[in-house]
Amino acid sequence: MSAAPELRTERLVLRGWHDDDRPAFAAMNADERVMAHFLATMTRAESDAAADAIAAHFTRYGYGLWVVERPGEQPFVGFVGLNVPAFEAPFTPAVEIGWRLVPEAWGRGYATEAALAALRYGFVDAGLHEIVSFTSPENVRSIAVMERLGMQHDPAGDFDHPRVPAGHRLRRHVLYRLPRRRWQAGADIDA
Repeated sequence: MSAAPELRTERLVLRGWHDDDRPAFAAMNADERVMAHFLATMTRAESDAAADAIAAHFTRYGYGLWVVERPGEQPFVGFVGLNVPAFEAPFTPAVEIGWRLVPEAWGRGYATEAALAALRYGFVDAGLHEIVSFTSPENVRSIAVMERLGMQHDPAGDFDHPRVPAGHRLRRHVLYRLPRRRWQAGADIDA
């Protein structure tokens, strides 16, 4: 389904998408726990459209949201990777790093481990100068991952997400940044 470079970590493989990933992806996107910091869960059709968009992103940019797999144990843990946001905000254009994992994979360090591989790809192979990440302030688990990656909160960059309705509890987002020079220095990275 997508031609993506394969990345390996100590415990994980980050790989391109296969058609047989779609049912697990749809189940993850329909899980209210996973989607608690999004406006809604996704239908199967919405999930399949998202998978198609991810494949198109890899074709266009050469990087994207990789499937995370635990080789020989779990073929679909979720996704982690790099994405160009499809909305306008004061910090765009930009490349963001993001993740979404199945609940049974939470708390095991997989998001951080896979994200470190994606950051390396972004800075070394794709030649990016900065990678950002953002979420609602109540998403403390994702914020903790951002901080473990060495990203720093940019309070001046916090923004109202243009795709979240005014007055909604998820509208405000915090912005974290990681410039390549900081990544190269390895400052504050607690893998």
